[in-house]
Amino acid sequence: MIEIGTTHEMIKTVEKSHMASSMRSGCLSVLATPMLIAYLEETALEMLERDLPEGITSVGTEVVVEHLSPTPAGAEVRAVAKLVESDGRIFKFDVEAYDKAGLIAKGTHTRASVKAEKFQIKADSKFDEV
Repeated sequence: MIEIGTTHEMIKTVEKSHMASSMRSGCLSVLATPMLIAYLEETALEMLERDLPEGITSVGTEVVVEHLSPTPAGAEVRAVAKLVESDGRIFKFDVEAYDKAGLIAKGTHTRASVKAEKFQIKADSKFDEV
């Protein structure tokens, strides 16, 4: 099991498709907040995937992020997730992101472990009864 305090980092390069103007979350050519959140979620997911048993995955259940500074296309972003709490099923992270000028985002992210096949079946059949 992953220990509290464990950190994981990923480096992502901001692409044109990651821009607020491309994603329609804004009109400027800067890293879109939804894409920044995706970077942070992926970092936490990658940390958990190394330790979860076969057939188990994790899903994001909450994200609270302050996007503090704009980042242009072509820049590298370092996303960091630190596990701060877990009961073995629910995993809570402190998350941060940096570009070469410094901190661009900070917040928290929560993930829950689920049985992948069962979860997918539940999602796929969600509207069968409607």
